[in-house]
Amino acid sequence: MKKNKVLIIRFSSFGDIVQCSSVIELICQKFSNNISKNEIHWATRADFEFLVKLNSEIDQVWAFEKKLGLKGLLKFALLLRSENFTHVYDAHNNLRSNIIKFFLMARLNRPLMVTRAKDRWKRILLFNFRINKFPKPFKGIESYLDPISKWGVLRLSDSRFVKWVFPSAVEEKINSIISTKQIISLVPSAAWEMKRWPLDHWKKLIKLLPEADFVVLGGKEDNLFCQELADLDPSRVQNLAGKLSLVESCHLIQKSTLVISADTGLLHVADVLGVKALSLMGPTAFGFTMSSKIKTLEVNLPCRPCSKDGSGKCSQAIWQRCMVEIAPAMVASEALNSIRG
Repeated sequence: MKKNKVLIIRFSSFGDIVQCSSVIELICQKFSNNISKNEIHWATRADFEFLVKLNSEIDQVWAFEKKLGLKGLLKFALLLRSENFTHVYDAHNNLRSNIIKFFLMARLNRPLMVTRAKDRWKRILLFNFRINKFPKPFKGIESYLDPISKWGVLRLSDSRFVKWVFPSAVEEKINSIISTKQIISLVPSAAWEMKRWPLDHWKKLIKLLPEADFVVLGGKEDNLFCQELADLDPSRVQNLAGKLSLVESCHLIQKSTLVISADTGLLHVADVLGVKALSLMGPTAFGFTMSSKIKTLEVNLPCRPCSKDGSGKCSQAIWQRCMVEIAPAMVASEALNSIRG
């Protein structure tokens, strides 16, 4: 019986790799009649190898060191070519992945190849001419699932798409941090300021939920920002910004009763793990989630979406109006409904 050997190419970034991981279980289901003879491989950047390895259904991760440059990439491509993949999914569609595809296709038994479209013309129309030809809302996971439909891969009907196995040391650390059964994880920061919910709104939210216990997640650069929230009530709010690795943060998300976040990578972790969350969506176009357990809170403005990632300028008289007008009282009410539901 023919052995299927699948390669997924996605080098970065954190949120994109998380969303792309939703295809793994579906591909495994597609080839489930002979699953013991099939293999799933993933090519990624070396600094994201840890993230891909969380998925127990991936047989091998191929890590590329970006610093090796073009010469290293050519050797990497030749190495992948020797694996004789039957199926290749280019989920990145950039110069590196196209070079790899060229080598993979340069043999007699070519793999079945699919590529995730960049939709560059649609992006130009949206961000330069305010003509939106994308699905409304644009759900990132769907854009990763669409290409593999050409292989006859069917979508799941439920919200849980990935199976991650966390190291025991990570589980022990997170269990020691969470002393209560119900924890609300707050992700108040983001790479670009325009897609951050205002700090004063976060403070009001914490005050509006006096019975809740919170953890605040972020990177080292977010520590001062996040510490202001913890200082409101240290008995209920724990600042973990910069104190957890990304893997540990992902596991804490999995353990959370509820996650509240703007368009961040950790929101997408909640999405693929089937964790309840509130998504605070503002200027960005591509951060909408797919899970039925996540509710999107947003303000309907004609200028939205105005940005791919939150960079750029705000056109409104009230700066960041799309985030400012998501009221803390509304978020608190939705949080209570989610926890009780």
